[in-house]
Amino acid sequence: MLTHRNLVANLCQTDQLLTQGTDDRVIAVLPLYHIYGLTVLMCGAVRKGATLVTMPRFDLEEFLRLIQDYRVTQAFLVPPIILALAKHPLVDKYDLSSLETVLSGAAPLDAGLEAAAAGRIGTLVTQGWGLTETSPVVTTNLGGEPRPGSVGRLLPNTRMRVVDPASGADLPVGETGELVVAGPQIMKGYLGRPEETAGMLDPDGWLHTGDLGYVDGDGYWYVVDRVKELIKYKGLQVAPAELEAVLLTHPAIADAAVVRALDEEAGEVPKAFVVARSPLTEAEVMAYVAERVAPFKKVRLVANARGRVGFYSSWWHECGRIRLASRPPRRPRPGTTGNPHCRASRLPGRQPTLPCHRKSCDRRWGASPPCSASPTSG
Repeated sequence: MLTHRNLVANLCQTDQLLTQGTDDRVIAVLPLYHIYGLTVLMCGAVRKGATLVTMPRFDLEEFLRLIQDYRVTQAFLVPPIILALAKHPLVDKYDLSSLETVLSGAAPLDAGLEAAAAGRIGTLVTQGWGLTETSPVVTTNLGGEPRPGSVGRLLPNTRMRVVDPASGADLPVGETGELVVAGPQIMKGYLGRPEETAGMLDPDGWLHTGDLGYVDGDGYWYVVDRVKELIKYKGLQVAPAELEAVLLTHPAIADAAVVRALDEEAGEVPKAFVVARSPLTEAEVMAYVAERVAPFKKVRLVANARGRVGFYSSWWHECGRIRLASRPPRRPRPGTTGNPHCRASRLPGRQPTLPCHRKSCDRRWGASPPCSASPTSG
């Protein structure tokens, strides 16, 4: 439960840090029902009189075109879109020079990826951090001197501590533990769920975020991973986000995810799922990571590495529906049209007449001969 006071307090806390005024043009790619879009875009930007350029759904090419055509100055994004800005070839076809700031939130962003995106589009790319339960903003790099890899410094009237997840004891500067936060933006609790509320909120008002992080000597905060996502390799803690960041520095890897896999000897081991741009073997992936991390953090398994590791299909690229940090498209089942975005395509015998998603194509799904971008055309 977020109160009116929670939301207004967070708007006041970010007043001089995020959208600046009527001259700003902000691309609204975030869903407005999500707390990030609700507070930062629908409330924050509109409150300052900025122009919002909205998108009904995310499409990379349309996103880039809108920035170019409307001379967008600010973009509040998430790491998968930052990844696209850093690596996708479509980016070079559009003029993004109007962008003054790009802020990433909702998940940790590696310093290397942050720098790669900033270098490619020629503007500031930085990040902030928060939760739905904090209305949502807790820290940001905007309004100060940004520090790569950091989620920034605390907002006004906000306090944060680093505690040991097991004992609850406070940890010193530089040591990693669970982040607990207090301030006027902290929720009242979970509606009708007193046990969950008690597990999240201390009697003194401290919110246990479940995020692992640390603070440096200058007051800049760093988020490492989630407490529940840690991999326990022979009793040692391995953060999946750290390994994902290393994998994304490989020039042949477009996207990656790391999860825990059960192991009789070690208990748990890191397992990587990789989307490759070019042929890549399991051994090459594991060797690349092993050269860059401590021995106990090495990736021990790579999914579907049979000479090469999962590729995007060519028609997925042609239709402009690249889903970075997501699964490849479903292949059509027998008796269906093959359009994975159409509900009718999953009903045998139905022939929907939706147009191809590629803008230059006037063919329709189920046409004869089929569009070259259709998954049914092979």
